[in-house]
Amino acid sequence: MRRGSRQTGVRLLIAAGPTREYIDPVRYISNDSSGRMGFALARAAHGLGADVTLVAGPVDLEAPEGVEGIAVTSAREMQEVMLKEGRRADIIIMVAAVADWRPARFSKRKLKRTNGRTDKRTIELKQNPDILADLCKKRRPGQRIIGFALETADLMKNARKKLKAKGCDWIVANKANAIGAKVSKAILMNKDGKKISLPKLPKEDLAVVILSHVMC
Repeated sequence: MRRGSRQTGVRLLIAAGPTREYIDPVRYISNDSSGRMGFALARAAHGLGADVTLVAGPVDLEAPEGVEGIAVTSAREMQEVMLKEGRRADIIIMVAAVADWRPARFSKRKLKRTNGRTDKRTIELKQNPDILADLCKKRRPGQRIIGFALETADLMKNARKKLKAKGCDWIVANKANAIGAKVSKAILMNKDGKKISLPKLPKEDLAVVILSHVMC
């Protein structure tokens, strides 16, 4: 896809933002993802003429005009919506920062501080579903799937490992300082071994550059 070329009729599904995994009615496990990258991709794809559905965890952003927005909270809610909506998508972009773990048990009442001698509380965790891997396993012929890999160390090694393990077509790799940032840079890698280093740009501009590669 050349930058600015129209993508009329292409159905794009994007997941963005964090998920929340509640411990009790007021506490949860989550992360600092702002959703900006996913929303920027949705806005750019719609501007190119694509039919865009945006599935977003809890963020302080409004779905771009012309984009269908679906709000979710937990990883399991996001998984259900993504698998359902993914059936009709031509391209799926999994930008969301999904919590890898959730509490094994949810307390219906707020957990209180203990007045005894102990100052520790143990919360048992269990793994959340691997949404990207599930999407790749259930993909239909011709469907293109793009994942994101955010790492604190060994960026290239871990991104390549994720690309291979999940079975997606492209991985967008970036460092942890991209979380919540308005400006970011990234490295694109595809399953054929191609590697493209992208410059530091506002996320709105970075989204256009990413789409120019992964939608072609």
